[in-house]
Amino acid sequence: MKKSRKILALILSLAMVFALAACGNQETGGDTNSPAPSGSQPVEDNQTPATQSGGEENTATDIKVAMITDYGDITDQSFNQTTYEACKAYCDPAGIPFEYYKPAGDSTPERVAMIDAAVADGYNVIVMPGYAFAEAIKETAELYPDTTFIALDVGETDLNPLDENGNPPADPYVVPSNVYCAVYQEELCGYMAGYAAVKLGYTHLGFLGGMAVPAVQRYGYGYIQGADAAAAETGADVTLEYVYGNQFFGDADITAYMDNWYQSLGVQVVFACGGGIYTSAAEAAAKAGGKVIGVDVDQAGIISAYGEDMTVTSAMKGLANTTQHLLDEVVNGNFANYGGKIETLGLVSGDDPEANYVQLPMESTQWSDGFTQDDYKALVKAMFDGEITVSNDVSVEPAANATTITVNSYENIK
Repeated sequence: MKKSRKILALILSLAMVFALAACGNQETGGDTNSPAPSGSQPVEDNQTPATQSGGEENTATDIKVAMITDYGDITDQSFNQTTYEACKAYCDPAGIPFEYYKPAGDSTPERVAMIDAAVADGYNVIVMPGYAFAEAIKETAELYPDTTFIALDVGETDLNPLDENGNPPADPYVVPSNVYCAVYQEELCGYMAGYAAVKLGYTHLGFLGGMAVPAVQRYGYGYIQGADAAAAETGADVTLEYVYGNQFFGDADITAYMDNWYQSLGVQVVFACGGGIYTSAAEAAAKAGGKVIGVDVDQAGIISAYGEDMTVTSAMKGLANTTQHLLDEVVNGNFANYGGKIETLGLVSGDDPEANYVQLPMESTQWSDGFTQDDYKALVKAMFDGEITVSNDVSVEPAANATTITVNSYENIK
């Protein structure tokens, strides 16, 4: 299989050489869209990328950026949409051709097919959001050494998963020089969200995760630790319900489960963590006058469609900042400083919370006397200075992250 893929890569490379030779004397410009490749969803999103500028100042004349979506799409109000919008916001003003590709299904072969298609269409910078791209990277990165891969939320354990005994592979995958991976300290913004919720007066919390993958677990475990710390400070009697939906989208079954939490158990606020799964939490919250905490980006706007002032806060990570910074480094010829690395991004400032890669939104968080913006800034500074530490150990059970509050964890909903 790998031999045939190498032959395919060679054919694609030769085709690109001939195409460049044929176009060498032509002016840049014109329509940069390519037809939707076989097996993909339509990539024509009625937002045609701007053509390249003929100005000598533009250093990006050889750059073409493609984004591959994971199991979601560019309207998910979360990971994919944020990455897509960040790519587009960077590429359009710079005159860099940009397009996105959506795999036909949720599998490594279908993601690999879209990477193949993007390379065949001449895209030489590929942005991939989500841990699900780990195997696709391993199958394609070295086949396309002249292509730059930017992978968000793809970490060491995704590329080299542990075996059933908890041991790493004997021959671990080494990230090649044309790949950069970024992971985030989700446990930190999860902590901020849990701490804020209890300080704001909520005593019955819920965590609805998508799937039990490391990023989601870090969010959840940080959430527990933050709620636990705030409860210890305030003396509040706090209970936290904890469950995974085992999918990254809401449906009738998960909504019914959330109905029980809000209406029967008396849960006041749910941290909905995992792509579109927030829809089930928001639908159930709307029926009971409950609240929701968003994830990845500031979701107050989209969640407000289910009920005014429903969003307490959002645990955010800097997907857009990472994407645009790396694209800028590629354009400026500095990618060699990043290639071959897996970087963990978190707090970079104790004085300016908005400069960090993990944070709460200053504008939409429902601040009160119990937890003000100044309180939040003090919390961030304490975390940055190391006065507050947050565990990222996802090998333990949820309840192991608490010493004060009660944590009730349940089997996956689906």
